[in-house]
Amino acid sequence: MVYDFHTHTFLSDGINSPIELIRFAVAAGYKCIAITDHASYSNLDYLIKKVKKDCKLAEDYWDITAIPGVELTNVPSKSINDMAKYAKDLGAKLVVVHGETIVEEVEAGTNWEAVNSRYVDLLAHPGLFSPKEAEAAAKNGIYIEITSRVGHSLTNGIVVKAGREAGVRFLIDSDSHSHKDLFLNDFQEKVAKGAGLEADEIRDIFSKNNKDFLAKIGY
Repeated sequence: MVYDFHTHTFLSDGINSPIELIRFAVAAGYKCIAITDHASYSNLDYLIKKVKKDCKLAEDYWDITAIPGVELTNVPSKSINDMAKYAKDLGAKLVVVHGETIVEEVEAGTNWEAVNSRYVDLLAHPGLFSPKEAEAAAKNGIYIEITSRVGHSLTNGIVVKAGREAGVRFLIDSDSHSHKDLFLNDFQEKVAKGAGLEADEIRDIFSKNNKDFLAKIGY
């Protein structure tokens, strides 16, 4: 069963509608999918209102947990906590922050503000993740992403090393921008192995972290 907490639709830079992407996820055997389109103050109200409707539609008719969320992307780092709170107040169940990937010019300090926010749930592709950032994430209960996304995945090994030493909780996400990016067969496990995670760590992510994360965000 696949749990995937980071995906995109045509409401930002993906190609599928939310309900269409969820349908492909159902067909692929997903247990849970989060719709987390790129967001800032310019579109948070619109995104959350629209995505909540398709997530409810999916859950009413299909056997899947569909989570309405957002990914705060390339926003001023000092705005993250307040913006994440605003998203939650609007009804987002999950707030992801677009971390300091090495393939984009994300503002320095974004990781730090994310892992110290009361309202952020998940830091995605944090790039050259530091021990200090990892320690704060572990202390504050912020989950950290290992990603299959091209480019962003280049630093998965660094993320695992820093996170493991600090005791952070990992999730394995697709950062899908198309139904073709969804995890099929055992690819999610292969991504975890390729990042350097050991068999027992992978087992914990699939059997424990996914369910604990759902409980954290109210499911």
